[in-house]
Amino acid sequence: MGRRRVLVAGSAAAAAIGIGAGTAAARPETASTATTNARVAAARDAAAICTLTKELTEGPYYLDHALVRANVAEDKKGVPLQLTLTVVDTATCAPLNKALVEIWYCDALGEYSGFVGNNGHQEPDDGTFLRGAVLTGADGVANLTGIYPGWYRGRCIHVHLKVHTDVTLTPDGSFTGGNEIHTGQLFFDEKITEAVAKLSPYSTNTVPRTPLSADGIYGNGGTAAGLLAVTALGSTPSAGYRGTLTVGVDPDA
Repeated sequence: MGRRRVLVAGSAAAAAIGIGAGTAAARPETASTATTNARVAAARDAAAICTLTKELTEGPYYLDHALVRANVAEDKKGVPLQLTLTVVDTATCAPLNKALVEIWYCDALGEYSGFVGNNGHQEPDDGTFLRGAVLTGADGVANLTGIYPGWYRGRCIHVHLKVHTDVTLTPDGSFTGGNEIHTGQLFFDEKITEAVAKLSPYSTNTVPRTPLSADGIYGNGGTAAGLLAVTALGSTPSAGYRGTLTVGVDPDA
């Protein structure tokens, strides 16, 4: 837990990308609007204020050397989710190029690939669904797609996150080496989660769901703990959502 990380939290940046302001009622956006917003956010972040924020636990379901791929859904059914994560260097607040942004999370029934059955649902386990990573571009942006997470006993809905630098991409589509400079989690507004939880296949998950306010790891931490700004992709929850967050890191951590 000695690694240091920061979250860009200046008021100008918050206004530019709507950190912590997204709700299920947010207006839908087109693909072109999403691209423009990501570029504007990356540009504005260069002038933002960097502040320290706490490290969050890796959790028990991490698997080394995830696949380097933008779409992590595989054959999992659920509400579409797009993530736009902008990585910046805490020393300058400038976008960090070629940082590997890695995510992993559970499916609609609360099961992690490689650990299927821990939430009471037995099915074949191929060991890779909802795990992946991508390199940031010169703008510091990493775009990943999947499905909205489900839940398991004792935790609110969340996505795990790591940021690595200086990795080596391998021929099998994975990565090796590098420095792990950030470990955290991404969280979602409870109103959006409530809407998603009513849809299939989430509605078939009978495990009690822990709300964001009762989660011991999130701890009411707001954007400092990874609360995404979320925008609706359509007029109904089934159309999906786009989550945005800017994370500042210390490349030398």
